[in-house]
Amino acid sequence: MPTITYHLPDETAVELDVAEGTTVMRAALNNGVKGIVGECGGQAMCATCHVFIRNTGGAELPEISEDEDEMLDCTASERTDSSRLGCQITLGGELQSLDVEIPADQI
Repeated sequence: MPTITYHLPDETAVELDVAEGTTVMRAALNNGVKGIVGECGGQAMCATCHVFIRNTGGAELPEISEDEDEMLDCTASERTDSSRLGCQITLGGELQSLDVEIPADQI
């Protein structure tokens, strides 16, 4: 079962076991992880599920789409090389573990 570890701005961590095919955003919303808003419901249209990737467990992440790339320029916290939208990263297959950092600001 895939595992996501969310590192919160207060330096606490929340580790979740998730079903195959679950996105980083959906797992956070379904489990009350603070800091992920997911305002658009996962359509890559709001950037309120912005995360910083810490570790992918050795798996490759999907390439950033044009829509995601454009939305990452609109994040409340400054974009970095490790920035991604949580709605665009699905756990499963080769991606069985993921560590993400939640920025202090989403909106």
